[in-house]
Amino acid sequence: MQSNALSTFRSEARTWLEANFTPSLAFKNPVPYQNDAAFAEADADWRLWRDRMAKQRWGAPGWPAIYGGAALEGGDVRILDEEMARIGAFNPMKMTGYTMLGPTLMEYGTDAQKARHLPGIATGQVRWCQGFSEPGAGSDLASLQTRCRDAGDHWVVDGQKVWTSGANHADWCFALVRTDAAAKQRGISFLLFDMRSPGVETRPITLISGSTHFCEMFLNAVKVPKDNIVGRVNEGWGIAKRLLQFERDSLSQGRGEGASLLPLAQARIGVDEAGRIAEPDVRARLIRHNMRAQAYNLTIARIGMEAKSGISTDSMIPVLKNLGSDIAQERADLMRELLGEQGVGWSSPGYSEEEIAATRHWLHSRAFSIYGGSYEIQNNIAAKRTLALPEPQQPR
Repeated sequence: MQSNALSTFRSEARTWLEANFTPSLAFKNPVPYQNDAAFAEADADWRLWRDRMAKQRWGAPGWPAIYGGAALEGGDVRILDEEMARIGAFNPMKMTGYTMLGPTLMEYGTDAQKARHLPGIATGQVRWCQGFSEPGAGSDLASLQTRCRDAGDHWVVDGQKVWTSGANHADWCFALVRTDAAAKQRGISFLLFDMRSPGVETRPITLISGSTHFCEMFLNAVKVPKDNIVGRVNEGWGIAKRLLQFERDSLSQGRGEGASLLPLAQARIGVDEAGRIAEPDVRARLIRHNMRAQAYNLTIARIGMEAKSGISTDSMIPVLKNLGSDIAQERADLMRELLGEQGVGWSSPGYSEEEIAATRHWLHSRAFSIYGGSYEIQNNIAAKRTLALPEPQQPR
């Protein structure tokens, strides 16, 4: 019976997606839409797709209906993801709020916090940013110095954050702040604040790809309501660690997707008398890439089923994050190589919009193995949690 129900839902999802997905977005890179509100809102087809998904409640398909979700079971959510991938669709609500804050609030937020913030995330109407890293607190995040002072009926926040994705377009921010200077991890709290509050200033950072979605954020005597603390005061470090698990989980997914490179290879290199890509080396590398991507996506699906069955899969997240990053970077490298000199264009004339986008995506892909926990950090986590290796000895 369960198999029949899943088959029925797949048919329903496929029919709805084919009728409602805007074809102009097929296989497009979702990152600009996720990080740049002005870019996204300027695209009428993206707005239409977001609004249709919100009305269908599929922007947050597994969330309870009271918070704007469709309350789908895990099997249905997985099928929806598969059917979207089949036609090159992406979830327009899959932004920081949905992938990180939403599931964190589900576990640690009060009923009032969940009722206030989750529906806006599920409909894509409210954008969030993550205020964690600081100039002196990156890998050693617990060294953060942004101060949060108790001012009686409100909090006052002073400090600086950096590498804050989408801060210049965000409506709200979830941040780690120091509420006790005498402790390290135990002096950190998890705070929500409105980005329109007086004293909040953002400055975009231009990256090698030309993107400016990373920002510096300055907080100068920002007043925040008392009930915007998530969990208890001075207990935000545990919440942050849980949120980072959600972040790594989201970054480990979807890296093996994308339009096939086969048509591009056939057009740029040609085919032999057997209909194969004419250059054997390129053919072999494309086959290897496609096999890795397919194996990765199947592994993601298997682990998703295990998680829904109650099997702990946390130890696999850092491994999958690194694998997904490597596969995505490999794909960007292959596309640039296939495009030849047309794959290094920066601006027109002489290059199409698609060629320029491919160049910038290739440059942006260099960051896949850095953000969300660098390649080396993920390996360290895997060494400890998966392989149970001993801590490295510090030199005396």
